[in-house]
Amino acid sequence: WQDTQRRLAELVRIMKGSCRVWGCAFVSALLFGCTYAFTSMPLSGSPQQALPSSSSRSPSAATALSMQSETPTDRRGALMTGLAAVVGGGLSLGRPGPVEAAGEEMVELYVGAGCFWHVQHEVTEAERKILGRKQDEYTAVVGYAGGTKTGKDGKVCYHNLLMDSDYGRMGHTEVVVVKVPKSKVSAFADLLIPRLFVKGIRADPQDRGGEYRSALGLPGGMSSPFLEAFKTAGDTRGMTLVASKGDEGDTLKDKSIQVYDTAKFPFYPGEVYHQYHDDMVEKYGKVYGALREAGVGRGAFKTTGCPEIGF
Repeated sequence: WQDTQRRLAELVRIMKGSCRVWGCAFVSALLFGCTYAFTSMPLSGSPQQALPSSSSRSPSAATALSMQSETPTDRRGALMTGLAAVVGGGLSLGRPGPVEAAGEEMVELYVGAGCFWHVQHEVTEAERKILGRKQDEYTAVVGYAGGTKTGKDGKVCYHNLLMDSDYGRMGHTEVVVVKVPKSKVSAFADLLIPRLFVKGIRADPQDRGGEYRSALGLPGGMSSPFLEAFKTAGDTRGMTLVASKGDEGDTLKDKSIQVYDTAKFPFYPGEVYHQYHDDMVEKYGKVYGALREAGVGRGAFKTTGCPEIGF
């Protein structure tokens, strides 16, 4: 047993030094392989995957490894305990945790750039990549904003056969709302704007009309302290941020983003069937689609009184 302890200590020392050369992901895998060979028994642990993405514009999701603690009653148990201590000492074997500071104030904003199906996917990817959020933590919700009217009972609905509170007839556009920590708004804008616009043109120019105009909703609108972050990101795409009065037409040709004060132009949640929906072209997979039912279960969104079937 003393010889085993000595060998494990030497392996840990080599591992920590090798991380600087080959990277901890490779060395961690090597260490697990060595442990398996030494014990001749399968390791205790299970894979834990982040949200996968099939979008060609989105980075691949990371894969994490987790370990379970065991009482060291034998050689294998002692080695597992030692490895757990190594991980606890700072060698990360999993995906990075959320980077949100505990108690930091959140900014609720919305963005629009054509069809809200693909916009929600891009916003969710930004939540995962920048904020480290997981499947049960996403805040992106599709809906409508930018109009000056609402339907009966204050509703705003998608196009439907009943012609009930049609968002297009009331001057609204398709948007996605999200909650971002104050300190991460700039990083969010830097990542999101290039994904939604190519040389100032939105990613799905085939959708035309005021219902698809480019939109940005911020607390305070053009007077928002967060406007500069989006202005800087927009400048790199040759885009101009314009103060909105509501009910605007399409912005496709003039490469502008209409800026709304969220107090004057609030967000209206969309129907459940629109949430976490595949794009017209891209398919995001079953894991992404399952976020719809999960969102209903945790109260992230619910039926709005609008028809839950459109055309």
